[in-house]
Amino acid sequence: MKNYNNKFLWGTATSSFQIEGGSESDGKLPSIWDTFCKTNGKIKNGDIADISCDHYNRWEEDIKLLEELGVNSYRFSISWPRIYSNPNLNIVNNKGLDFYDKLIDKLLEKGIIPFITLNHWDIPQSFQDKGGWLKRDNIEYFLNYVNIITSRLGDKVKHWITHNEPWVISNLGYFDGIHAPGNKSRLESFTVAHHLMVSHGLAIPIIRENSINSEVGISLNLCPAYPASSSEHDRYASLLFDQSFNKLFLNPLHGNNYPNEIISHWKKNKELPNNLNFIKSNDINIISTPTDFLGINYYSRSIVRSNLVKENENLPIEVFPNHKTEFDWEVYPDGLEKLLISLNKNYKLDKIYITENGASYTSFPDKNGNINDINRIKYLDSHIIACNNAIIAGVPLKGYFLWSLMDNFEWAEGYRHRFGLIHIDFNTLERKPKSSFYWYKNKIEYQKNILPLTMVS
Repeated sequence: MKNYNNKFLWGTATSSFQIEGGSESDGKLPSIWDTFCKTNGKIKNGDIADISCDHYNRWEEDIKLLEELGVNSYRFSISWPRIYSNPNLNIVNNKGLDFYDKLIDKLLEKGIIPFITLNHWDIPQSFQDKGGWLKRDNIEYFLNYVNIITSRLGDKVKHWITHNEPWVISNLGYFDGIHAPGNKSRLESFTVAHHLMVSHGLAIPIIRENSINSEVGISLNLCPAYPASSSEHDRYASLLFDQSFNKLFLNPLHGNNYPNEIISHWKKNKELPNNLNFIKSNDINIISTPTDFLGINYYSRSIVRSNLVKENENLPIEVFPNHKTEFDWEVYPDGLEKLLISLNKNYKLDKIYITENGASYTSFPDKNGNINDINRIKYLDSHIIACNNAIIAGVPLKGYFLWSLMDNFEWAEGYRHRFGLIHIDFNTLERKPKSSFYWYKNKIEYQKNILPLTMVS
């Protein structure tokens, strides 16, 4: 077993639905994403994830690649539909649990710390049929699932994430409608966001009881907002964006009410009723149950321009981006550094992990079989430097998980975006490390022996 003397976690990340495949293997139930993928027009090119990277059958090969990469940690998620054998979600599917047991044992054997996400979006379709996250009583189903997983794996796993990106679940799934289940309602979106956060708070004591001396947190996708000009309209639009995207989750996590301006804005626009009766009197106390860390998924910033701004006021205070990833996201590492410093100042966090950071660039093998993804290397290098700078500034950053280990199913985008360090041929399922794989391997080895990342206490 490898022995890492430094305490900084260098890792990479995946999620169950995006890589596992095995959509009906060993009694797995359908998830809402299985349903969504088979709904006409929902996924680019009609792609489905029934096989995806076939990690469910090729996991040993993938762990060998993780070992070769040299990471000391690996973030992955549990497929909730794999854990039950009946739609009523009251009979455990031991074959599903056995899969994760074997995976974790092999990771530990290789000296790789398992970092588990309990909900990375692929909830059971039968849970959705019962009302899903819209129905408060259904939180009990999630808590029962959490209890089963942490009771079985809690002696071996000491790092837990309750939910990944509740903003995406609630906003893209229930307001924009581009993610499962495809609804379009502000009230539904906010209700789901609130119930997710309540379930997070209620899950924490269960995890701590079943997994002694473990760390528990949540992963938020945070996107700093920058006004496009100095006009009051752009500044106000930027404030609303920040509150709806970031503070809607950060505030209650830290014992504060939901931000006033965005709630008032939604009510004024008749997107929300005046009486938000799904919010109960003690809910903020539940949501702000103390955690051990905050997970941050960072990809870019947002430059916000109001449609009310007058032409002669619309003078940029920032240079609009020229450098973008293939997802059309600006490459802006300074945003990560500033975000980390700001979070540390405003919320006094004990521990932060970057639980996702990466870029979509398409590169295929050349005539010599090499995959030279130099743009990804530049992106990652600049963002790791940003992390380094934040640590020097006093931010308690304890780990960095690169998204993603391998090319995979990118939700509504299907297979057209590639974030992986490892190229997947989705016809043959051959795995082939890219240049960025070897760059990250060397980066980890180098960083283990220099300041300041290795000195984080």
